[in-house]
Amino acid sequence: MRPRGLLRTAAAAAGMLAVSSCAVLQHAAAPLPRPAGVPVLARASLPARTATYLGVFEPTSPQSYGQVSGFGTAIGRRPNVVLYFSGWSVAFKSWFAGRAWANGAVPAVQIDPQGISLAAIAAGRYDSYLRSYAAAVRSYGHPVIIGFGHEMNGWWFTWGYRHTSPAQFVAAWRHIVNVFRQQGAYNVTWLWTINIIDPAHGIRSPAAWWPGGSYVTWVGIDGYYRKPSWTFASLFGPTIKAVRTVTLDPILLSETGVALAAGQPAKIADIFTGVRAYGLLGFTWFDANGSRDWRLASPAAFAAFRRGARSFGRLSS
Repeated sequence: MRPRGLLRTAAAAAGMLAVSSCAVLQHAAAPLPRPAGVPVLARASLPARTATYLGVFEPTSPQSYGQVSGFGTAIGRRPNVVLYFSGWSVAFKSWFAGRAWANGAVPAVQIDPQGISLAAIAAGRYDSYLRSYAAAVRSYGHPVIIGFGHEMNGWWFTWGYRHTSPAQFVAAWRHIVNVFRQQGAYNVTWLWTINIIDPAHGIRSPAAWWPGGSYVTWVGIDGYYRKPSWTFASLFGPTIKAVRTVTLDPILLSETGVALAAGQPAKIADIFTGVRAYGLLGFTWFDANGSRDWRLASPAAFAAFRRGARSFGRLSS
């Protein structure tokens, strides 16, 4: 879940990164090898196309789909990614995932091991839970986006910087992917999710937490507009550049929003433009009152979102 009261600042302004959309879209993560004798009961992948994914997080997810539907009505388009956060030891929400799929959306789950030893995860002490979760995802059968321990390059979570070593995080991540692989759950898009970097405020470059190309499908970046002077290039550019030192995997803005004081209509247009300019997959809007109120708050903001949404592609296209 979003950290409450956390002050995130934009990194220094950077020029547009010279990475072409074609290079991003042509790259695909290496397929995960399947152990002998394990049947593949679910295999599904998602297309890696620029400006295709328009997602949302609603605070009532995954208990209800009503606010997700309401958001889609307001912006004139049903979201095709629906995010929710899950505590450790919580089962996969198959009902919610099924409702998302019926509405043309892919469920995205951030599994957060609050207060859990990552060394214990890597040592296999939670394998019973992981096998059960993987079996439920496999039985679901459709694509699922799964992240683990998001924003680990920041300091506000127990699995992150200053609390758990990068080596422990990497070992836990790889172990989780291996358990899913052993259970034949190949319908997972693995989303390695980082926060925008800001070393002056303890938000590190993410390279030390990179699990390796065989264990990641997409990269997720979380970042929010807090001030009118912030732009897509200054907010996300330095982090995209840092990511490109370790991988060419496709990038999704896994969480973003615009504070009211930052000027929502202009910044919403900036998000849509920036996603295309940097060749990103799309973004997930954090439609909630968190560390600030990120909800769309004016007719002009809704209109800007509707205009941008019309320019995005669709999963079926």
